[in-house]
Amino acid sequence: MKPATFEYVVADSVLKAVTALSEAGGEAKILAGGQSLVPMLNFRLVRPAILVDINRIPDLAFIEEMDNTIRVGALTRHHQLEISPVVAKHLPVLASAMTHVAHLAVRNRGTIGGSLSHADPAAELPMIALLLNARLRVVSNKGERTVAASDFFRDALTVNLGEDEMVTEIHLPKLPPNTGWGFEEVARRAGDFALAAVAVTVTASDDKITEARIALTGVGPIPVRAQKAEALLRGEKIEAKLIGRVIEAVRDVIVPDTDLHASSDYRRHLAGVLTGRAVSAAWKRVIESVA
Repeated sequence: MKPATFEYVVADSVLKAVTALSEAGGEAKILAGGQSLVPMLNFRLVRPAILVDINRIPDLAFIEEMDNTIRVGALTRHHQLEISPVVAKHLPVLASAMTHVAHLAVRNRGTIGGSLSHADPAAELPMIALLLNARLRVVSNKGERTVAASDFFRDALTVNLGEDEMVTEIHLPKLPPNTGWGFEEVARRAGDFALAAVAVTVTASDDKITEARIALTGVGPIPVRAQKAEALLRGEKIEAKLIGRVIEAVRDVIVPDTDLHASSDYRRHLAGVLTGRAVSAAWKRVIESVA
C-alpha cells in the first residue's frame, strides 16, 4: 500500500517545526529517521494531514560530553551511538544495545529521538533510557520542559508528549566508577524485535554492590525497572543463590503478553534467564575493573 495524501512541511528550525505541529491541531506527525513512521504510513495505520520533516534542522544531531552527563541530540542516528568513543567509554551498555537494533541500514537512519517518542514495546532505546535515568528535553512553541524517562513512557506507542511538542535532546548521566554492565537479548532472528531483553548495571565498593539497576523490554507495553530485584542486590556480593532470588523477583514483577511470537509464560521464563546472565556479566566486569 501507499500512504494516504498528506501535506509536507520541511522545518529548518525547532521553532518552525513546533509551530507547524501546533497549527495542525493534532493532525501532524514528525518525520525524523522514518524507520517506524514510513511503514505505518504505507499500511495506513496512521493518516496524518501534515508530515513535518525535521532532518534539515541544524544542531539536532550530536553527542556531547559534559562533566557528569552525555547530551545527545534527538536526530542522532543509532549507528552514531553504536560507534561513538564517548558512549563506549561512559555508557558501554548503550553502545552494546545499539548493535541489537534491527540492521545497519536501519541504524544508519533511525534516530534516538524518534525511537523514544515512538516507544515500541520491544525497542531497546526506551529500556536503556529507563536504565540510565535519562532526562528528555521537550519543546513546544509555548516553551520547554524536561521529562524523566521514568515519567515519559505511558503505554504501548504512547508517551508523555503533547501534540504540539517534540523531543530535542536527551541527557544521559555517566555511569559511576566501578560499574559493570550486562545486556542480553533474544529475538527470533537477528535484527528482529526482542522477545525479551534485559540491561543491568551494578556499582560496587569494597566488594559489595552499592547500586544496581535492572531494566527490561519486550515483557509488557512499556519498559520496566525491576526495583525489588535491584534492592536484593544492594549491599551484597554476587553468588548463585542471590541470582536465583533476583530472577524470581524479576519474573514476579512482569506480566508479558501472549502473541504470535511467544507465550506470556515463555517471555517470563526468558526474562529470568536473561536477567541471570546480565547480572553475572555485570558483576564480572566490576571484578575485572578493580583487579
